[in-house]
Amino acid sequence: MIKLGVACPQQPLGKDHDALQHFFRGVEGMGYAYLRLSDHVLGADRASRPDWRPYFGQTPLYDHTNPFHEPFVVFGLLIGLTKTIELSTGVLASTQRQTALLAKQAAEVDFLSGGRLRLINGTGWNDVEYEALGMDFHARGQIMDEQTELLRLLWTQELVTFHGKFHTITAAGINPMPVQRPIPIWFGGVSEPVLRRTGRMGDGWFPSYPYFNQSVIKDHIERIRRYASEAGRDGAAIGIQGMVYFHDTRFEMPPGAELPPKTLDEFVAYAHKWKELGATHLLVATPWAEQDVDSQLKALRGVKEALGPLF
Repeated sequence: MIKLGVACPQQPLGKDHDALQHFFRGVEGMGYAYLRLSDHVLGADRASRPDWRPYFGQTPLYDHTNPFHEPFVVFGLLIGLTKTIELSTGVLASTQRQTALLAKQAAEVDFLSGGRLRLINGTGWNDVEYEALGMDFHARGQIMDEQTELLRLLWTQELVTFHGKFHTITAAGINPMPVQRPIPIWFGGVSEPVLRRTGRMGDGWFPSYPYFNQSVIKDHIERIRRYASEAGRDGAAIGIQGMVYFHDTRFEMPPGAELPPKTLDEFVAYAHKWKELGATHLLVATPWAEQDVDSQLKALRGVKEALGPLF
């Protein structure tokens, strides 16, 4: 059975506190398995950076005018509003953050929620955030590997001594510990380093493409499983979270790619394609719905009913 989840609608509802709470309660009441929050600490002024092309050679889709809530703060709210739904990041730019503090925040959320946290981490692409947070943008891939190892040590050992290239801890630990030991760490992205990292050390994978292309996704899944086997791991045990991709006009649509679904029926067919690819999770989007909270919830209810018990 594929676990269905929804993304927090930060753009249409981001500044409406009551609507967000209504959305959160409504999603859990329908039986969705998880709620995902995306992450950006800062938005840059694109107008003052006309030549800035940080996203695969393209300008970003968001700037300082777009609202993004801080995931761990919102999770604190969700712990009080919900009882069962999993709290998921996606994608958290974890290497912008101090690892020990990230471990502490994640452990606290997991402890207070009764073990409902799942991290989907990534290195990110926004060098402006790294600059402002005082972290090394160019070393982020190396930091990610070491950070993942250290996070798991901090979540499973009372005392940790660690001397790495980027981190040093001497006989120290966090308290309280998380319920999940360790908290699941998934990786987001589709680059070759991400595929290798997922195979070597990831609990799951959250791909993000400009367009949906079954043959490309299948190839990437096969490579992840091969890398897992080379690392002595069971690749079939690595989770896969599919999602609906929007029509990203910044990129040329390649052969074999498909436009995203625009109706409920198209979404149902799309979901079955992810099922055939072996997805364990699916992030639901409802582009056919209006942006107000009641229309969003109505559309999500229709998805849940249409997919039935197989999802």
